[in-house]
Amino acid sequence: MKIILIFTFAILFMTNLEARKMNKLTEEEKSVIINKGTERPFTGKYNDYFKVGIYSCRQCNAPLYRADDKFKTSCGWPGFDDEFKGAVKKTTDADGRRTEITCAKCGGHLGHVFIGENATPKNTRHCVNSISMKFEDMDSQKLRRAIFAGGCFWGVEYYLQKAPGVILVSSGYIGGSKDYPSYKEICSGKTGHAEAVEVVYDPTKTNFEKLTKLFLEIHDPTQVDRQGPDVGNQYRSVIFYLNDKQKKTAEKLIKILKDKGLKIATKIKAATRFWPAEDYHQDYYKRKQKLPYCHAYKKRF
Repeated sequence: MKIILIFTFAILFMTNLEARKMNKLTEEEKSVIINKGTERPFTGKYNDYFKVGIYSCRQCNAPLYRADDKFKTSCGWPGFDDEFKGAVKKTTDADGRRTEITCAKCGGHLGHVFIGENATPKNTRHCVNSISMKFEDMDSQKLRRAIFAGGCFWGVEYYLQKAPGVILVSSGYIGGSKDYPSYKEICSGKTGHAEAVEVVYDPTKTNFEKLTKLFLEIHDPTQVDRQGPDVGNQYRSVIFYLNDKQKKTAEKLIKILKDKGLKIATKIKAATRFWPAEDYHQDYYKRKQKLPYCHAYKKRF
């Protein structure tokens, strides 16, 4: 009986702990996020909002959508054609006519997802209530982004996922000439994209400099257009900066390595749009339960 009581207390304690992590909602926010209501069209803060950053859950702060994946709609609510991997749960409504989307972390109601409208090449529209989200720019104290390319994205993703303060890592493509590129297209070398990873991190637990140091230690930054057995321009080493502060940090770290005598091939480039890779590329080594074949940690700082 004593063991049962202790176990019950532990469950209640953890439940209350999670509840304490939630943001306090106004009555208007509760009506949508908790009670699955819908804000009036064309009244939401983010309907015509197109700044660079991240949209997170208003209730639990989990990252939901990239600003890059937002597109202008005429329906009266913000529209996105993709989400951060694992960020959104999709459930068919009771009437079977629509598909509800909720935050995968806290279950807060976001809106509905629609397929087949051909508004973008992804043929998907997440119709989201502005009130269900918060916008985080590059100076946010909650969420920030970093983008790195260093050979096959599977290995870079594997090591950066393990870094303290990292919330999620997505594999994808950047730096090319074609919108909505496919893996087959980037492997042809004709689009100019690099295989890259997008890191979303908590700036109260880590920072861009720490992540960049780790990036330069989990791949060989002296190799040109290759990483181990993988050869081609898509495997080039690049730090894609999102603001001037990131650029200066990257330049400082590259100089440190060059001063040590290393012939650094890593480029520092302004970030363009990051295109998430196909689902089968995400969390590759985690799903396969294997170790990277062309990436390994080597202390350089």
